[in-house]
Amino acid sequence: MAHENIAPTKSNLLKVKERLNIAREGYELLEQKREILVSELMRKVEQVKILERDLDKSVETAYPCLKRMLVVVGRERAQKLAQNVSYSFELNKKQVIAAGMKLPGLEVNLPVIDIKYSPVNSFAECDETVLEFFKLLRICTELAAIRTIAWSLAREVRRTQRRVNALEKMVIPVASETKTYIESVLEERERDSFFTSKLLKKKGVSVPST
Repeated sequence: MAHENIAPTKSNLLKVKERLNIAREGYELLEQKREILVSELMRKVEQVKILERDLDKSVETAYPCLKRMLVVVGRERAQKLAQNVSYSFELNKKQVIAAGMKLPGLEVNLPVIDIKYSPVNSFAECDETVLEFFKLLRICTELAAIRTIAWSLAREVRRTQRRVNALEKMVIPVASETKTYIESVLEERERDSFFTSKLLKKKGVSVPST
């Protein structure tokens, strides 16, 4: 790794040492942050896996309920009953705290289950279908909310990893090489100055003290 193209002076050596210390401290802090983010991301991924399994189970239950309802009620009557069903959903962006950071999240407010068709024209299969699809909808919204956080965490992990890599592979090595280079030049100058002063003393030439 090549060093910086700067003058090998004591003042520059102090600046490089300070920059190197800051870079090393920054690397340690970023590495800690990356580990925390990865840990939180893995936790969210596990939650996603659990919800995905719940979703598969709910789908396996809800759609057979719908088929049974269509068989019992008939498609035409089912369509008429469905015309009286109307629900509103609130979908909002919100900030969530994850791994000590504020990340964009998703908030979904589901409506309260309300059987909107007449009990006279109702069948048990209709009620069961409504309940099962509400359960399916709840799992879908929870899954969407967790996935939104997981995606945000993944982006932050990638961003932090790039900064860690830059410090580890570029900033710190270059600063270390520059520090070593300046120190070696200054040491060489001190040796030359020492031998020169010794030689001048042997020849009887007075050397002013520094």
